[in-house]
Amino acid sequence: MFLSVFDMFKVGVGPSSSHTMGPMVAGAMFLARLRASPFHPAGLRASLHGSLAFTGVGHATDRATILGLAGFDPATYDAEKAEATLAAIRETRTIHAPGLPPLRFDPGADLMFDYGPALPGHANGMILRATDAQGDVILQETYYSIGGGFVLTDAQLAEAGGAKKKARADVPWPFETAAEMLEMAQASGLTIAQMKRANELAFRSTAQLEEGMARIWQVMRDCIDRGMAGTGILPGGLKVRRRAHGIHQALLAERGLNMTPPHTINDWMSLYAMAVNEENAAGGQVVTAPTNGAAGVVPAVIRYWLDHVPGAAPSRVGEFLLTAAAIGGLVKHNASISGAECGCQAEVGAAAAMAAAGLAAVLGGTPEQVENAAEIALEHHLGMTCDPVKGLVQVPCIERNGLGAIKAVSAASLALRGDGIHLVSLDVCIETMRQTGRDMHEKYKETSLGGLAVNVPNC
Repeated sequence: MFLSVFDMFKVGVGPSSSHTMGPMVAGAMFLARLRASPFHPAGLRASLHGSLAFTGVGHATDRATILGLAGFDPATYDAEKAEATLAAIRETRTIHAPGLPPLRFDPGADLMFDYGPALPGHANGMILRATDAQGDVILQETYYSIGGGFVLTDAQLAEAGGAKKKARADVPWPFETAAEMLEMAQASGLTIAQMKRANELAFRSTAQLEEGMARIWQVMRDCIDRGMAGTGILPGGLKVRRRAHGIHQALLAERGLNMTPPHTINDWMSLYAMAVNEENAAGGQVVTAPTNGAAGVVPAVIRYWLDHVPGAAPSRVGEFLLTAAAIGGLVKHNASISGAECGCQAEVGAAAAMAAAGLAAVLGGTPEQVENAAEIALEHHLGMTCDPVKGLVQVPCIERNGLGAIKAVSAASLALRGDGIHLVSLDVCIETMRQTGRDMHEKYKETSLGGLAVNVPNC
């Protein structure tokens, strides 16, 4: 199974890749199926299940579903146009989707939050329906938003599960485990990034790869800058203040002072990550890395490396991203990157592993040291729950990305102090994360029914 760097890093919109981007993508998929069908639709309905229902309002799942059915796409999202479209749909109770006749849709009646048991395929399930002029269902599809903006139909999910351990992508280096990755690296003499690059070039040209990765980093960097400039209160009702701007100004004022303690560098890492996740919480443009809820970790570590580490070169950002994507692909393929499936260990934990690997690579680490860095970072996120207060990707999510970045840098540094030989392999750590997620109580998996979500006042 091949997961591209552009699968792991997707330009999208906040606040959630699984709860915002995924439902928007599902809407687009349903429209495509409807256009290709022989039916004559007159209306649309949608129902949200499992985690999509429990935290849907806080994650803007309702808005995203409606916008997806209206033809919006996360990669080209226009906030101003989206607001105008939503207002028109609420007023007219009609959706005008490209290539289809006007479709009846009353947001208050045709979008249902089902708080019963989750659908059988995944915690993030939704059902989209098309109706005829009499209101009878003429087409129905179940979609699962499986994390990181990835969406599968019911049939696709079943097919993917059955073929998961059998499929081999037609690429030069088809590693599906960290052990295979290290064996191939040793046999070929290539780095992880070089093998990943060769795999990417089986599907696109060098120019397309380089331009795509440059855009990914540009969006990440712009997101950090917007986050550091933004002020005010984040939406959603918790009245969380944006803090990145104030932290940035304080750090700039302290630069060059003799009394600045060495650990202040941690504040810079946290700043970069928090800036991204404040933008995400505000519904801004972000890059899944590998999810929106964990979008701050990888860009924060790249920014830390470029701005604070002597010898860092922007020309090597692609190497960082390719290495990180290789690790993220292993986590997704063998476990999960979905908080609704495995808790936050699958989101910030995976992001920290990706960032640690990328940093170790650009700092000259061997493939063994890179794998060790990823393992250290993931190991020390094992068991982390996903318990967003009021269903918003704000508390504890924003600060958690800052600490994830710090852990990633520490993990890379620790791994580079060794020779790559270590007791717990990355494969073992990923499998442990999968098992831990399986055993974790559902209330700790992005439902806002446990943990901080029930012990912190929601207003």
